[in-house]
Amino acid sequence: MRQFKHFAMKRLSTAAVLFTLIQALSPASATQAAELAPTPVAASAEAQAAVLASTDPVLAANKRVVYDMYREVLQAGRVDRIPLYFGDVYFQHNPNVPSGVEALAKFVKGSRPVREVQPTITLPLVVMVAEGDFVMVNFVRPETDADGKPYTTTWFDLYRLQDGKIIEHWDPALKSAAALKFDPNTKKLPQ
Repeated sequence: MRQFKHFAMKRLSTAAVLFTLIQALSPASATQAAELAPTPVAASAEAQAAVLASTDPVLAANKRVVYDMYREVLQAGRVDRIPLYFGDVYFQHNPNVPSGVEALAKFVKGSRPVREVQPTITLPLVVMVAEGDFVMVNFVRPETDADGKPYTTTWFDLYRLQDGKIIEHWDPALKSAAALKFDPNTKKLPQ
């Protein structure tokens, strides 16, 4: 009997969650959601500072590591700064780049020139989210379709940090020889 009560309570909890979801997806809620504006790109220094903010100092520090790494290593092509941001052991889940800081340096050198370090991220940054040891970065990604027409999509990078250094990375990249030469910093939003 006790097992049945536990099973019944789990079923009621699931039903309550489903009921709440159905209410949230009602036509009135859909209309309200349609009236909301999309999240703007954080282009200004002030907007990017707000993206970096956190009430938790550890999460704020983790965001700052990822943010500065983007500006200095991925955006400016400064492979000499990899030791400042990456641990000695680094796991890469992008199928185009092997794990390890040496492989990362080779990828960066082969895909973008050395540029001046900018005070902000110049890619169309939307948000950075930090939770525990993880920092997720979301960008608008300008692309061109097969007919040459510009469009935008979304790019996500997820990093895991340990002792203030990046030790793991995930993104939605598919395996492609072109990805080894791809420099996202050359992409601009359609006007």
